[in-house]
Amino acid sequence: MAVFAFSVSPLGAGESVAGPVAEAVRIVRESGLPHRTTSMFTEVEGEWDEVMPVIQRATEAVGAGGHRVSLVLKADIRPGYTGQLDAKVRRVEEALAADEEQAGHA
Repeated sequence: MAVFAFSVSPLGAGESVAGPVAEAVRIVRESGLPHRTTSMFTEVEGEWDEVMPVIQRATEAVGAGGHRVSLVLKADIRPGYTGQLDAKVRRVEEALAADEEQAGHA
């Protein structure tokens, strides 16, 4: 199991890449895998053989029309753990809340 973060965009397609990027995000959403999109990356959680074809289809969609494509991919591979897309963020938020609580008692 892993959380994959990727960013894909066409090169030389002009200033706005919202349309092609939206198509990539649509492919991720239709995959049914846990996911989250931010301003810079889309995160997808699953097994290698589930996620990599989704990233490939998203990349191919962005490159439709013959565009050169930039793909940035990062993975946190942690066998035996699921739900990490949200759990990783929750642990950081809990640590921050504990720090704030401790500061309030000082």
